[in-house]
Amino acid sequence: MSNPLWIPATIAAATFQVGRNALQRGVMSSSGPWGATLVRFLFGLPFSIVFVTVAHFAMPGADLHWNGVFWLSAIVGATSQVLATAALLDAMRRSGFAVGTALQQSSLPLAALLGLIVYQDRISTVAWIGVAITTAGLVALSWPPAEQRKASLIGAAMGLASGLFFGFSLNAFRHAALALDPGHPVFAALVCVAVVQAMQAVALGLILALRDPATLAEVLRRWRPSLGAGLCGACASAGWFVALALSPAAPVRALGIIEAPIAAMAGHRLFRETLGARQILSGIAIVGGVLLTTLF
Repeated sequence: MSNPLWIPATIAAATFQVGRNALQRGVMSSSGPWGATLVRFLFGLPFSIVFVTVAHFAMPGADLHWNGVFWLSAIVGATSQVLATAALLDAMRRSGFAVGTALQQSSLPLAALLGLIVYQDRISTVAWIGVAITTAGLVALSWPPAEQRKASLIGAAMGLASGLFFGFSLNAFRHAALALDPGHPVFAALVCVAVVQAMQAVALGLILALRDPATLAEVLRRWRPSLGAGLCGACASAGWFVALALSPAAPVRALGIIEAPIAAMAGHRLFRETLGARQILSGIAIVGGVLLTTLF
């Protein structure tokens, strides 16, 4: 039986993730998508280190294995997550906060397709029906009016790219944590988050320092509002990994779809975005399709 604590952990993770996305979008106007992406990792790292420190004293006896499988999986996951975050922020800028977040949910069906093509993974017929429903919902959701078609279609493409890269990172981080210490998955997951965030912050910071020092300077100048995004990001990552340590992934990811309605409410309240009937019905289709894909 699953530990019931996975339910509040998942709800908290989804809520913090929406908060992180909203705060990142708030700093993107001055820092751009790459600067806002750096905010997530750079200002989340101190909080992740605190989480690891607390977990170290709460869960003694961990035996970490810093092997090649861990480092390869961590690097692949870190790179994919950076690309996914930048694509998500650009999708939100072009197509809206709620739509961008809904398109991010495509990580599940795209990950299923990736598993079939690359790893020959098999999923049930019902799950493939879920993939089809989700795809139809995404097409309907992202189809823009004629006068906005160019920008909106680019936003939809960025949202789908975000989902694909998040699918890569999800699988890579899971393998990294299992390779690090399968006997203490919660502690290994928290350590993995801190290590990956450190790699991402250093790599992306160096790239911006060389190619766009003005953006890096703006990120550092706006450190006060960025701390909120970092805290929300660290809490979201910790929540997802704790939930996955206490329950199988399918119900955790299914419950995590609560992120979509939270994002819709946040987009309406914070950014004065409105959702029409087509977007609402498409969102319902996406949620239903993702649930079928996850649960079956």
